[in-house]
Amino acid sequence: MTLANRMGRTANHVSRMAFGACAALAASAALAAFPGAAHAQQATVPAAAVAAPAIPRAEGAGPPLWVVRDADSTVYLFGTIHYLRPGTAWGSDKVDAAFASADQFWVEVADQDDPSVAAVAQQHGVTPDRPLSSILSAEDFAAFDKAAQGVGASGAAMDAYRPWLAAFMVAGTAPIQAGYRPDAGVDKTLMDRARAEGKTIHGFETADIQLRLIAGMSEEAQIAYLNNYVRNGGQIVPKLDQTVAAWLKGDAAEVGRLNRLDTRDIHEDVHRAALIVRNADWTDQIETMMQGSGSAFVAVGVAHLADQDSLIDMLKARGFTVERL
Repeated sequence: MTLANRMGRTANHVSRMAFGACAALAASAALAAFPGAAHAQQATVPAAAVAAPAIPRAEGAGPPLWVVRDADSTVYLFGTIHYLRPGTAWGSDKVDAAFASADQFWVEVADQDDPSVAAVAQQHGVTPDRPLSSILSAEDFAAFDKAAQGVGASGAAMDAYRPWLAAFMVAGTAPIQAGYRPDAGVDKTLMDRARAEGKTIHGFETADIQLRLIAGMSEEAQIAYLNNYVRNGGQIVPKLDQTVAAWLKGDAAEVGRLNRLDTRDIHEDVHRAALIVRNADWTDQIETMMQGSGSAFVAVGVAHLADQDSLIDMLKARGFTVERL
């Protein structure tokens, strides 16, 4: 699950303002969950009484799927979109077959209701002694105030927020207003399917660590991050629409290009926090999987597989052959 989704759940704990579901990841993969823990978390779930519904079929080959194999291990890598409009057709025979054959199912975060997020957001996202009005230019703060009013708040109400948290808040409503929903996203759909089949759901990282990584970005990067969404709020949904369209066509290069508009093109620290650190950790965990035996289906945000410094790049650098199916 994305950190952005979690921030929607913690917004009221932090600010007591009714922001609803803060779906900022829907804006871009930059707002995907942040960094991985050294050891995977896992949640064992019982088989459901009713099978998960079939996923509507995509046109053509559908979203891309990769595989890493050795003599006794197979790991499938599937890039997801965390928020989709209900009814989006993204299913394919290759994904169904790979998922059914896997002994293990891995996502970014297994515990989607981690209660620690609110406390960590309060600790690392609110700084009354260094308000936004003191670190943003007068022009940038005025633009931020206007953006905040667009989500039912104000610059004054969020003045104590650190820039990264303010960015999540101002970016979070447009995708929901445009019909995107986390329950229709690939991650939630596949987790429901895993539960229906009695699979154990493993997580590469925790929500607490995700949040701490983005909160740990330099103030310069956080300000650039916030200003990006304030200035380009009108592009959040169009860019998400483009990302989904490219993903459905299997155009990984275009997905990567779109992601970089809201990561590396903003600041190198954003790219490092969103992708490099996390992908390096996940590569370690996948390498451990490959040292064992059996099969796993990995479903993580598509930018982790399509963008620069991707999981695929890192696995290849370690000598693994990654095949696109």
